[in-house]
Amino acid sequence: MRIPTGIEGFDELVQGGFLADRVYVLSGPPGSGKTTFGVQFLAEGASRGEVGLYVTLLECPQNIINDMSNYAMNVTPLIKSQKLLFADLGPRMEYGYMGELSEFVTPEYNIGRSSVESEAPSPAMVFKEVAAYVSEYNVKRLVLDSVSAIRFTSSDFSLQEKEMTRFIRNLKNLGCTTVLLSEMTDPTAYSTEQFAAHGVIFMHNFLYDKTMTRAVQVIKMRGTRHDCNMRSVTFTDAGLKVEGFIE
Repeated sequence: MRIPTGIEGFDELVQGGFLADRVYVLSGPPGSGKTTFGVQFLAEGASRGEVGLYVTLLECPQNIINDMSNYAMNVTPLIKSQKLLFADLGPRMEYGYMGELSEFVTPEYNIGRSSVESEAPSPAMVFKEVAAYVSEYNVKRLVLDSVSAIRFTSSDFSLQEKEMTRFIRNLKNLGCTTVLLSEMTDPTAYSTEQFAAHGVIFMHNFLYDKTMTRAVQVIKMRGTRHDCNMRSVTFTDAGLKVEGFIE
Protein backbone atom coordinates (compact mmCIF):
# COMPACT_ATOMS: atom_id res chain seq x y z
CA MET A 1 0.00 0.00 0.00
CA ARG A 2 1.40 3.39 -1.04
CA ILE A 3 0.81 6.57 0.95
CA PRO A 4 0.53 9.63 -1.33
CA THR A 5 2.53 12.57 0.00
CA GLY A 6 0.42 15.29 -1.61
CA ILE A 7 3.58 16.87 -3.03
CA GLU A 8 3.16 17.29 -6.77
CA GLY A 9 5.87 15.45 -8.70
CA PHE A 10 7.38 13.65 -5.71
CA ASP A 11 5.39 10.43 -5.63
CA GLU A 12 6.46 9.62 -9.19
CA LEU A 13 10.02 9.34 -7.87
CA VAL A 14 9.08 6.65 -5.31
CA GLN A 15 6.61 4.35 -7.05
CA GLY A 16 3.54 6.30 -6.04
CA GLY A 17 4.34 7.32 -2.47
CA PHE A 18 5.68 6.07 0.85
CA LEU A 19 5.12 2.56 2.12
CA ALA A 20 2.69 2.60 5.03
CA ASP A 21 3.75 2.41 8.69
CA ARG A 22 7.41 3.16 7.98
CA VAL A 23 9.86 5.81 9.20
CA TYR A 24 11.46 8.32 6.83
CA VAL A 25 14.11 10.97 7.51
CA LEU A 26 13.88 14.30 5.68
CA SER A 27 17.09 16.30 6.00
CA GLY A 28 18.24 19.66 4.73
CA PRO A 29 19.48 23.16 5.50
CA PRO A 30 17.29 26.07 6.64
CA GLY A 31 14.91 27.34 3.98
CA SER A 32 14.96 24.17 1.91
CA GLY A 33 11.29 23.30 2.49
CA LYS A 34 11.33 20.68 5.25
CA THR A 35 8.49 22.16 7.29
CA THR A 36 6.35 22.71 4.20
CA PHE A 37 6.98 19.12 3.10
CA GLY A 38 5.95 17.85 6.53
CA VAL A 39 2.73 19.85 6.81
CA GLN A 40 1.83 19.15 3.17
CA PHE A 41 2.23 15.42 3.84
CA LEU A 42 -0.06 15.64 6.88
CA ALA A 43 -2.63 17.84 5.13
CA GLU A 44 -2.87 15.35 2.27
CA GLY A 45 -3.65 12.56 4.70
CA ALA A 46 -6.08 14.71 6.69
CA SER A 47 -7.99 15.53 3.51
CA ARG A 48 -8.39 11.76 3.05
CA GLY A 49 -9.69 11.31 6.60
CA GLU A 50 -6.37 10.19 8.13
CA VAL A 51 -5.45 11.98 11.36
CA GLY A 52 -2.05 13.68 11.15
CA LEU A 53 0.10 14.90 14.04
CA TYR A 54 2.87 17.51 13.77
CA VAL A 55 5.14 17.40 16.84
CA THR A 56 7.42 20.38 17.23
CA LEU A 57 10.45 20.43 19.52
CA LEU A 58 11.86 23.76 18.33
CA GLU A 59 9.30 26.15 16.85
CA CYS A 60 6.07 27.46 18.33
CA PRO A 61 3.17 25.54 16.69
CA GLN A 62 1.22 28.76 16.20
CA ASN A 63 4.02 30.16 14.02
CA ILE A 64 4.01 27.02 11.88
CA ILE A 65 0.22 27.14 11.57
CA ASN A 66 0.32 30.81 10.55
CA ASP A 67 3.03 30.21 7.96
CA MET A 68 1.37 27.14 6.46
CA SER A 69 -2.00 28.88 6.32
CA ASN A 70 -0.58 30.95 3.46
CA TYR A 71 -0.78 27.84 1.29
CA ALA A 72 -3.94 26.28 -0.15
CA MET A 73 -3.70 23.28 2.19
CA ASN A 74 -6.85 24.03 4.21
CA VAL A 75 -4.75 23.91 7.38
CA THR A 76 -7.21 25.76 9.65
CA PRO A 77 -10.33 23.75 8.63
CA LEU A 78 -8.39 20.50 9.03
CA ILE A 79 -7.27 21.58 12.51
CA LYS A 80 -10.82 22.49 13.50
CA SER A 81 -12.08 19.09 12.30
CA GLN A 82 -9.31 17.46 14.42
CA LYS A 83 -7.80 15.72 11.41
CA LEU A 84 -4.63 17.79 11.74
CA LEU A 85 -3.09 18.13 15.21
CA PHE A 86 -0.09 20.10 16.48
CA ALA A 87 1.78 19.40 19.71
CA ASP A 88 4.57 21.37 21.37
CA LEU A 89 7.01 19.05 23.16
CA GLY A 90 9.88 21.51 23.38
CA PRO A 91 11.67 22.36 26.64
CA ARG A 92 9.58 25.47 27.33
CA MET A 93 6.72 27.54 26.04
CA GLU A 94 5.70 31.17 26.24
CA TYR A 95 3.57 32.70 29.01
CA GLY A 96 -0.11 32.40 28.18
CA TYR A 97 0.61 30.09 25.29
CA MET A 98 -1.57 27.19 26.40
CA GLY A 99 -4.74 29.26 26.20
CA GLU A 100 -3.94 30.33 22.65
CA LEU A 101 -3.15 26.77 21.61
CA SER A 102 -6.31 25.20 23.03
CA GLU A 103 -8.31 25.65 19.83
CA PHE A 104 -5.65 23.84 17.82
CA VAL A 105 -4.66 20.99 20.12
CA THR A 106 -7.57 19.06 21.61
CA PRO A 107 -7.99 20.44 25.17
CA GLU A 108 -9.00 17.08 26.68
CA TYR A 109 -5.51 15.74 26.10
CA ASN A 110 -2.92 16.59 28.74
CA ILE A 111 0.40 17.04 26.99
CA GLY A 112 2.18 16.54 30.29
CA ARG A 113 4.18 19.75 30.34
CA SER A 114 5.47 19.08 33.85
CA SER A 115 7.68 16.29 32.52
CA VAL A 116 9.35 18.39 29.85
CA GLU A 117 9.05 21.96 31.10
CA SER A 118 12.37 22.19 32.91
CA GLU A 119 14.70 20.29 30.60
CA ALA A 120 15.34 19.39 27.00
CA PRO A 121 13.14 16.40 26.10
CA SER A 122 14.91 13.06 25.74
CA PRO A 123 14.06 10.53 23.01
CA ALA A 124 12.26 8.36 25.59
CA MET A 125 10.19 11.28 26.91
CA VAL A 126 9.22 12.37 23.41
CA PHE A 127 8.28 8.84 22.39
CA LYS A 128 6.05 8.44 25.42
CA GLU A 129 4.14 11.64 24.62
CA VAL A 130 3.89 10.85 20.90
CA ALA A 131 2.71 7.28 21.53
CA ALA A 132 -0.08 8.59 23.77
CA TYR A 133 -1.24 10.93 21.02
CA VAL A 134 -1.09 8.23 18.35
CA SER A 135 -3.12 5.85 20.49
CA GLU A 136 -5.74 8.36 21.64
CA TYR A 137 -6.41 10.01 18.28
CA ASN A 138 -5.67 7.09 15.95
CA VAL A 139 -2.91 9.05 14.24
CA LYS A 140 -1.94 7.65 10.83
CA ARG A 141 0.62 10.24 9.73
CA LEU A 142 3.27 11.70 12.02
CA VAL A 143 5.88 14.43 11.54
CA LEU A 144 8.51 15.16 14.19
CA ASP A 145 10.36 18.48 13.98
CA SER A 146 13.11 17.92 14.59
CA VAL A 147 15.11 14.85 15.49
CA SER A 148 18.15 17.06 16.01
CA ALA A 149 16.51 18.53 19.12
CA ILE A 150 16.56 15.20 20.94
CA ARG A 151 19.77 13.78 19.49
CA PHE A 152 22.04 15.95 21.63
CA THR A 153 20.35 15.60 25.02
CA SER A 154 23.35 13.52 26.16
CA SER A 155 27.01 14.52 25.92
CA ASP A 156 27.97 10.85 25.61
CA PHE A 157 28.16 10.09 21.87
CA SER A 158 27.75 6.34 22.29
CA LEU A 159 24.67 6.91 24.44
CA GLN A 160 23.28 9.29 21.80
CA GLU A 161 23.60 6.58 19.15
CA LYS A 162 22.03 3.94 21.36
CA GLU A 163 19.08 6.15 22.31
CA MET A 164 18.43 7.24 18.71
CA THR A 165 18.47 3.61 17.53
CA ARG A 166 16.00 2.67 20.25
CA PHE A 167 13.85 5.71 19.40
CA ILE A 168 13.63 4.78 15.69
CA ARG A 169 12.87 1.14 16.46
CA ASN A 170 10.01 2.14 18.74
CA LEU A 171 8.62 4.59 16.18
CA LYS A 172 8.43 1.73 13.68
CA ASN A 173 5.97 -0.03 15.99
CA LEU A 174 3.52 2.90 16.32
CA GLY A 175 1.43 1.90 13.31
CA CYS A 176 1.69 5.23 11.49
CA THR A 177 3.75 6.60 8.61
CA THR A 178 6.39 8.88 10.12
CA VAL A 179 8.56 11.66 8.70
CA LEU A 180 11.44 12.86 10.89
CA LEU A 181 12.82 16.29 10.04
CA SER A 182 16.54 16.83 10.48
CA GLU A 183 18.79 19.89 10.16
CA MET A 184 21.61 17.86 8.63
CA THR A 185 23.29 19.92 5.90
CA ASP A 186 26.12 17.59 4.77
CA PRO A 187 24.72 14.78 2.56
CA THR A 188 27.91 12.75 3.13
CA ALA A 189 27.79 12.77 6.96
CA TYR A 190 25.18 10.15 7.73
CA SER A 191 23.65 9.72 11.19
CA THR A 192 22.24 6.74 13.09
CA GLU A 193 18.64 7.67 12.30
CA GLN A 194 19.38 7.75 8.58
CA PHE A 195 20.81 4.24 8.67
CA ALA A 196 17.91 3.00 10.81
CA ALA A 197 15.08 4.67 8.83
CA HIS A 198 13.31 3.03 5.92
CA GLY A 199 13.95 6.04 3.71
CA VAL A 200 16.19 9.12 3.52
CA ILE A 201 15.37 12.26 1.55
CA PHE A 202 17.55 15.36 1.22
CA MET A 203 16.25 18.85 0.57
CA HIS A 204 18.98 20.99 -1.02
CA ASN A 205 19.34 24.77 -1.14
CA PHE A 206 22.38 25.93 -3.11
CA LEU A 207 23.77 28.44 -5.60
CA TYR A 208 23.49 27.09 -9.15
CA ASP A 209 24.47 29.16 -12.18
CA LYS A 210 24.29 32.36 -10.07
CA THR A 211 20.78 31.48 -8.88
CA MET A 212 19.70 30.06 -5.53
CA THR A 213 18.15 26.69 -6.29
CA ARG A 214 16.08 24.30 -4.18
CA ALA A 215 16.07 20.60 -4.96
CA VAL A 216 15.03 17.24 -3.56
CA GLN A 217 16.97 13.98 -3.73
CA VAL A 218 15.86 10.52 -2.64
CA ILE A 219 18.96 8.87 -1.16
CA LYS A 220 17.38 5.72 0.23
CA MET A 221 13.95 4.11 -0.03
CA ARG A 222 13.73 0.48 1.10
CA GLY A 223 11.42 -1.73 -0.93
CA THR A 224 11.03 0.98 -3.58
CA ARG A 225 12.58 1.69 -6.96
CA HIS A 226 13.45 5.35 -6.79
CA ASP A 227 15.08 8.18 -8.68
CA CYS A 228 18.39 9.18 -7.02
CA ASN A 229 18.98 12.37 -9.00
CA MET A 230 18.40 15.89 -7.76
CA ARG A 231 15.09 17.33 -8.91
CA SER A 232 14.32 21.03 -8.71
CA VAL A 233 11.73 22.17 -6.18
CA THR A 234 9.56 25.27 -6.29
CA PHE A 235 7.11 26.78 -3.82
CA THR A 236 3.61 27.21 -5.26
CA ASP A 237 0.28 28.34 -3.80
CA ALA A 238 -0.39 24.68 -2.95
CA GLY A 239 3.02 24.06 -1.35
CA LEU A 240 6.07 22.28 -2.73
CA LYS A 241 6.23 21.08 -6.32
CA VAL A 242 8.95 18.77 -7.67
CA GLU A 243 9.99 19.55 -11.20
CA GLY A 244 12.77 18.66 -13.63
CA PHE A 245 16.13 16.96 -13.35
CA ILE A 246 19.08 19.22 -12.45
CA GLU A 247 22.07 18.50 -14.70
